Amino acid sequence: MQETWNALVAEARVLHMWENCLVSGMLQTADYARYVFERYTDLRSSPRDVEEAVRARMKRQEWLYRPSKRLNLIMWEGALWARVCPADVLVAQLDRLLGVVGMDTVRLGILPLDAELRIPPGNPFSMLDDRLVVVEDWHAELWLDDAETIALYRRVWDTFAESAVFGAEAQQVIARVRRSIKV
Repeated sequence: MQETWNALVAEARVLHMWENCLVSGMLQTADYARYVFERYTDLRSSPRDVEEAVRARMKRQEWLYRPSKRLNLIMWEGALWARVCPADVLVAQLDRLLGVVGMDTVRLGILPLDAELRIPPGNPFSMLDDRLVVVEDWHAELWLDDAETIALYRRVWDTFAESAVFGAEAQQVIARVRRSIKV
């Protein structure tokens, strides 16, 4: 599955992503990704190919360092608090997020828990250019490619962006969560 994602992302020039439950895979550290994959492997009783999945996810992140690419990512603050890994792994993950704020190819927004929401958080999704939206659920990924649906998901992303904070304000939210974690 990770290799399929790598191929999709490699073709894209611009990604718009909404993540409400975990740190986005595009910005995960290897250790954080490992814990996420292990949790899903246990839940789904799927093959134990965690290390291969981690390597593929880390390879996908090379995309972030190509000047012609652009990641527009909004994460709900709750995703920063999710304890899917030990505290020290989460702290390192939050440090990684602090480090990507300000990258030329990344626009990271955090939707604070106390922000007024015009729509409910809903499911996480990824929009690849204006050609495909992938919506994640417990049992499947939905691949949606009709223009009307893509436009709807873009409006959803834009609506979240209105309430999100970016730049130094996003760093402040991330840093506040990081300071609260006892290692």
